[in-house]
Amino acid sequence: MIKNAVYLFPGQGAQRPGMALDLLETSSGGGGERIRYLFSLTTEITGVDMAALLENSGEEALKRTDISQPAITLANLAAAVFLAGKGIFPSGCAGFSLGEYAALAVSGVITEEDCIKLVVRRGKVMQAAVDRLVPSGANGAPGMAVVLGLAPDKVRALIDEWKAEDGLNDLYAANFNSPGQTVVSGSAGALARAENLFISAGARRFLRLKVAGPFHSPLMSRAAEEFQPFLEKIEFNDPKIPFFSNVSGRLVSSGKEAKKLALLHITSAVRWTDEEAAIARVASEVGIDCLLETGPGRVLQGLWKDSNLKPPCFPAGTAADIQKICSGA
Repeated sequence: MIKNAVYLFPGQGAQRPGMALDLLETSSGGGGERIRYLFSLTTEITGVDMAALLENSGEEALKRTDISQPAITLANLAAAVFLAGKGIFPSGCAGFSLGEYAALAVSGVITEEDCIKLVVRRGKVMQAAVDRLVPSGANGAPGMAVVLGLAPDKVRALIDEWKAEDGLNDLYAANFNSPGQTVVSGSAGALARAENLFISAGARRFLRLKVAGPFHSPLMSRAAEEFQPFLEKIEFNDPKIPFFSNVSGRLVSSGKEAKKLALLHITSAVRWTDEEAAIARVASEVGIDCLLETGPGRVLQGLWKDSNLKPPCFPAGTAADIQKICSGA
């Protein structure tokens, strides 16, 4: 049985139709009651039947950030509760982008109810900001794309060069995912130009992501301004277990620091490679058995493997995944 694990919660882009419904349907005992409570709570706060949404919606509907944020957060929290029902609890928490909110809740910084309220409000202001960035009749929408095959420092240097020499504005390094994978955010025009420029500069591939906007960039500053008054009303406690930040790439020491970083989180880059290194250091110091990708998909497992870090990372987003962990298979 796993004794010490760090939970990694996925973010937007990991969503899929039907996610977490197996956790709802196959859970039993106290874990089952808590998962049903989470579905009921999220339904009440959003005004949308979450079970029906996840069962009946396609990928395009789930892509909208005002829908995907509460849906993914619900799936992440449900996976953590399912693990707890099997006697597995985290010794540390981190979340990729939106996944950081589930990490905040599971590490005791905010309550589950406040977590859902925050991501619902965050999703609404971010979707509104995205909608304002798309003029009527515009050809294409702002978004994000992954640059494969170039080092993060190279991506940043190229963006600075193109901005200074070619006037390529509205393009930003947004997620530092692994040594050979960086995500950029930008307007539709900037992303269209950047694709050819990155390939010419030696990138292996340039792929648009399944997200609704140019997240983790200054293009979302209006969303941060609108989110701040709501955020200020929420109580943030000191972490009960180690909690790692996307913005700093380090451990967070207090609730006050966590709240400050939660606001910066909307417009700041995700320093995932730094965060992974911090997790690996703590894992080595305290004897962590493994990492668990606690939510839909296996993206974070892949990024951890790409960074060649220890201990191993396993998927834990479905009932089958978690049963496999419990059986030691």
